[in-house]
Amino acid sequence: MDPDDISSNPSANRPFHEVVAARLSRRSVLRGGAAAVAGFVGAGVLGGTASADGAGGGERKLLGFPPVPATDEDALAVPDGYTAQVLIPWGTPLLSDGPEWRKDASNSAADAERQVGSHHDGMHYFPLGKGKDGSRRGVLVLNHEYMDRTLSYPDGDEEMTREKADKGAAMHGVSIVQVEKGRKGWRRVDSELNRRITATTPMTVSGPVGPDHPEMQADDPQIRGTINNCSHGVTPWGTYLACEENWNFYFGTTDASWRPTPAQERYGVVADSDYRWFEVDPRWDAAVNPKEMNRFGWVVEIDPFRPDSTPVKRSRLGRIKHEGCVTTEARGRIVAYTGDDQDGDYIYKFVGAEPWRKTRARGESPLDHGVLYVARFDDDGTGRWLPLEFGEGPLTEENGWKDQADVLLRTREAADAAGATPLDRPEWIAVQPGRQDVYASLTNGSGWDNAVTPRKPNPYGHIIKWTEEGGDNTATSFAWDIFLLAGDPAHDDRVELDEEDLFGSPDGLWFDADGRLWIQTDVSNSSQNDPEKGYDRIGNNAMLACDPSTGELRRFLTGPRGAEITGVVTTPDRRTMFVNVQHPGEDTPFWGENSPEDPRAVSNWPDFDPEGRPRSATVVITKDDGGVIGT
Repeated sequence: MDPDDISSNPSANRPFHEVVAARLSRRSVLRGGAAAVAGFVGAGVLGGTASADGAGGGERKLLGFPPVPATDEDALAVPDGYTAQVLIPWGTPLLSDGPEWRKDASNSAADAERQVGSHHDGMHYFPLGKGKDGSRRGVLVLNHEYMDRTLSYPDGDEEMTREKADKGAAMHGVSIVQVEKGRKGWRRVDSELNRRITATTPMTVSGPVGPDHPEMQADDPQIRGTINNCSHGVTPWGTYLACEENWNFYFGTTDASWRPTPAQERYGVVADSDYRWFEVDPRWDAAVNPKEMNRFGWVVEIDPFRPDSTPVKRSRLGRIKHEGCVTTEARGRIVAYTGDDQDGDYIYKFVGAEPWRKTRARGESPLDHGVLYVARFDDDGTGRWLPLEFGEGPLTEENGWKDQADVLLRTREAADAAGATPLDRPEWIAVQPGRQDVYASLTNGSGWDNAVTPRKPNPYGHIIKWTEEGGDNTATSFAWDIFLLAGDPAHDDRVELDEEDLFGSPDGLWFDADGRLWIQTDVSNSSQNDPEKGYDRIGNNAMLACDPSTGELRRFLTGPRGAEITGVVTTPDRRTMFVNVQHPGEDTPFWGENSPEDPRAVSNWPDFDPEGRPRSATVVITKDDGGVIGT
């Protein structure tokens, strides 16, 4: 068949429910400690599995910890034999002489610029030194996705002021913090590397959409700031990639005559946005300063070891709601995968034009030269990467496209035109060490008429896996399958999970160097522990560990009430793990709502101060015997 002709797909004329049933009947999703493999072409393409007794290749047992039970307690729970320590919660001063956290949330905007931000998300540990020293001393770089407008001010946000807007902007962005292990555990240390990158930090943009592009000419001549940073990436040359996700929430207007352009509408820009900064700061007013929003939706490259360096927004990676940007190498070239976290949106891949070392030797960025693709998943288990290149396919001048910069500014519309496959909120992506197989979490959604969606609606979400043709991550075709169907068999009999591994809404995915796949969940606060939503047995959000070679899956951690578990990384020796707990205490129907008079209605983690409030935080996890995390 013609691989570029969707109508030639033999599954195209089959009823949707038959296509999905056929896919699920060809394989079993994970159950307890067993997994089956057969993809549409058999185990040979998707990689197969190895059983725990060594059949199929034989390898050591990766998971050795006792599973943590599901719970609705306001606590952070780890397995017996492990210890968790809160390291840097929201409001921690970057330096010892910085402003201390005020438990009534009365810190000013100026204070927030010098403190760890809020709503911790994606994170990476950069070692300082080699060998053992690098596992005891390093730099944590972490994103701050958003902030709770009730908990962030003493009087909530019923009345918006410029000071409140400025403080909110300062709580966003990225924190860079040096940490080290001492006799009493891990601690933040004073360092010239410690700094904040916020929604007002000077930045630049590179690639086809440069700082001089007409669509980047907002009221402020200086491009500033990064917002709603969700997950992240790390380059082979040692820089950090912060990813701007739901940037549309920050723009709105009180102008009753304003209407969004088609491009703005495709990105979800509305007049009555979630944040109300536009009421007091024209920078965020969609009617007054419409081109300011074109400066967001990018991947931002940050050098953690150069405090004087300017962060760069890399336009070649496209403008979407970037959940993350995981990188790998193939044939010496940089390959970057990213999900666009919205129901019905897509998965993208960037492939560098040449070996990245050659590009850097010329003093150029490998992220500025290459091709951005979007994924099409076909019902027969194959797929193709469709190039988003001006002049190719539908992206021509005759079809209303001006040039490559226009394609990247309107990445979603370009992907629509190319024929990408809509998915149930594509979020984190992880590349398996050694094998180079790629996994993506599809958190939940309304369900779509393609075989990638196993149910309509899809309240629990699932994880998919694909293998690029020939094991080459630069390839333009791949084989895919459903790796793991999340949920509760009490509510969906196709789910094959047990009490020790029940979960819903997979979000964070990360492989450690041994090949454990760490799965973090983001059950919506509107659904947490709600029996009517089918989440009554799943409990609080959690993190699980999976051995993809055997299918073994265990719950490793559960979080406090209202929190999301997101962001995970270990030291090089894998004996220390850093995990982020985001938005504990956020309003839920199950536990109630916060107010300025009672900010602890849902949770009081981690301080448990009767006069305080819940705080997002980075947590350090170690094994009591000093061993490798997960064993």
